[in-house]
Amino acid sequence: MKTAIAPGSSRMNARKIFLRSMLIVVACAPFAFSQSPGDTPPDEQTVRQRADALLQKMTLDEKIGQLSQLFNFGPAKTVDDAVSKGQLGSVLFVTDPAETNRLQHLAVDQTRMHIPLLFGFDVIHGFRTIFPVPIAMAASWDPSAATKAQTIAAKEARSVGIHWAFAPMLDIARDPRWGRIVEGAGEDPYLGSAMAAAQVRGFQGDYIGAPDHILACMKHFAGYGAAIGGRDYDEAYIPDTLLYNVYLAPFHAAVKAGIGTAMSAYLDLNDVPATGNRWLLHDVLREQWKFSGFVVSDANSVKSLEIHRFAKDTYQAGVYAFKAGVNMEMALGFTAYSKSLATAVERGEITAQEIEEAARPILEMKIRLGLFEHPYVDEARSKQILAMPEHRVASRLAAERTAVLLRNEHELLPLSKTAYKKIAVIGPLADSKIDTLGSWAFRHDLAETVTVLEGLKSKLGSQAEVSFAQGVQIRRKTPSMLDPILGLKPAPVWTDQQSTEEFSNATHLANSSDLAILVLGEAQNMSGESASRESLDLPGREEELLEAVAATGKPVVLVLLNGRPLDIKWASEHIPAILDAWYPGTQGGNAIANLLFGDAVPGGKLPFTWVRDVGQVSTYYAHNTTQAPESQGKRYWDEESTPLYPFGYGLSYSTFQFSNLKLSQTQLKSGDSMDVSVDVENTGASTADEVAQLYIHQQYGSTSRPVRELKGFQRFTLAADEKKTVHFSIGKEELTYWSTAKKAWVEEASKFDVWVGGNSNATLHGDFVVTQ
Repeated sequence: MKTAIAPGSSRMNARKIFLRSMLIVVACAPFAFSQSPGDTPPDEQTVRQRADALLQKMTLDEKIGQLSQLFNFGPAKTVDDAVSKGQLGSVLFVTDPAETNRLQHLAVDQTRMHIPLLFGFDVIHGFRTIFPVPIAMAASWDPSAATKAQTIAAKEARSVGIHWAFAPMLDIARDPRWGRIVEGAGEDPYLGSAMAAAQVRGFQGDYIGAPDHILACMKHFAGYGAAIGGRDYDEAYIPDTLLYNVYLAPFHAAVKAGIGTAMSAYLDLNDVPATGNRWLLHDVLREQWKFSGFVVSDANSVKSLEIHRFAKDTYQAGVYAFKAGVNMEMALGFTAYSKSLATAVERGEITAQEIEEAARPILEMKIRLGLFEHPYVDEARSKQILAMPEHRVASRLAAERTAVLLRNEHELLPLSKTAYKKIAVIGPLADSKIDTLGSWAFRHDLAETVTVLEGLKSKLGSQAEVSFAQGVQIRRKTPSMLDPILGLKPAPVWTDQQSTEEFSNATHLANSSDLAILVLGEAQNMSGESASRESLDLPGREEELLEAVAATGKPVVLVLLNGRPLDIKWASEHIPAILDAWYPGTQGGNAIANLLFGDAVPGGKLPFTWVRDVGQVSTYYAHNTTQAPESQGKRYWDEESTPLYPFGYGLSYSTFQFSNLKLSQTQLKSGDSMDVSVDVENTGASTADEVAQLYIHQQYGSTSRPVRELKGFQRFTLAADEKKTVHFSIGKEELTYWSTAKKAWVEEASKFDVWVGGNSNATLHGDFVVTQ
């Protein structure tokens, strides 16, 4: 058995490590690995036997210790003492490799069983290199792009000693007021499932324990994105039909992809808090899906069972969460498990065997990750990995791939590099590094982040004069809960005179320029956890600024930085070019410059329905056909019911034509599959990407079915005048759904519509019949 020694360790430390290794070898013999961890997938029987060998020698308190996780916030002594006494199985928010090694030495050298710690962190859309936010990655409609991004994130995180990412977030969100829509894949379970599996592959590699990879954690299980009113943390009431067919689907896809851990949610689901919900955490997750990993609570959500008025006190909260199926409690200060589980065993409320069963998958993950053999970090190697320039290139390419072109009247885009000698770049987000990155980015290098202004100046050099005016100031009324972690302090509020002068500067700059590029949207802390909004309006005076600049008569390009659809009704009619760049990450400014000037071609598609304003919430494409379907788009007498932009929508600098839809058969027996093909031709002058999307509709059955459901998509590149035949498969997996009427998964005899096109309003149509 090999033991990695931290750089600078003394001979005495080396001797301690050697003795510790011998103890573990004895404890686990004859089950030690013959090869270095990570070379090949560990044998599952060996993993189980090694975990059992440890459990046989552990005391009850040591087993309970493995079930507790603390943030590394506050006095170091609190965590140090808990680690040294074997009272912690995991620590989170440690990103300094030297500190990781120090804490790991406490666990390995000073505890009786020498069990290493599992270090976790919120690696959401990058670690040092920040990629576009998750909703943007979903807009790529390219699962391989998500896999590549999370592979790089995993490599960087693992290099500093992080073993476990609290991602991907798989919550379906159909209410854009909910701030955490930015962390997921949008409104659709099929697209969400594809992105879920892709991220699992990126984080974990081909197997848990693969070199330079980490554990993934699917969150928040489950239904968190359906919170009433889009209000973060509020309860959700979700019928079985939506739970199984929509909200649980991405989680099930992650389990099928081999995800190692799950996180319980904060919300009350149908009046039972998710962290105390045995139906969710046991019946669905373990019994129905055969999940064999472990469940961690969201931060303090075990103790919060008392706040929910579900548990009468902290002791009962710990017992309820444990019996529901939470293996590990994440907490600040202390865990309810450390205060309640030993007593609960004494009282006979739970058994020592149940404690052992809860600890086993945690130990098994540590064994799979090779932590017993290699508990420490190579600090020199970490610096090399974090500095890899190819990671920044990958970030730029991802940002180019995720942008969605919403409007391009008179082909204003791509811009000519020589036509505009004076360019005005205007807006509060145009030169803001932190807002270019987006929320949930903690350990980035802010100095190397490229803003839109910097990207444009670098792109054009001496070819054009690029000038900047902020124009307006935007800020949250109350700070985000994440601001202290990021070290952010509120910017000074402008006086009325400053505000008037800066607004005037911006309009004068636009008027004296040949072209205005406005960079508007939301500040990064307006999106994410604890960032729900009652309005979708452009914040502050951004709308006023937009209209004032447009009134100059100069050509205007609107670039949006955002994590949700915003109210841009006026812009959609008056601004000729609109590019949604999301929060594009470390290389966002360079990517946006490439997109605006044609060195990259937008090919992203919307992962949600873009509503006209907040009055349309919740609007999503996969609704049911209800009374008077001919007036489906006229459900308001005072406003259109149709969205501003449909799900799956996105323009290009080229054009595409779909034709020759063919179904390999028009009658399909239940359980069989068929081929659907379509020709896609690039009818424009530019090489560009298109996303072919397949939708179906079951015309009748035991329950009402959505008017359209996405059941296939492919992104590909076509040269000008190139034609490609795209193939999809429709079979049992695509046709089966959970029927509330039958309380079962069914594939029913029915007639089905099928459409293929470039968005959810596709018109190329065919049909087929399924027989029993």
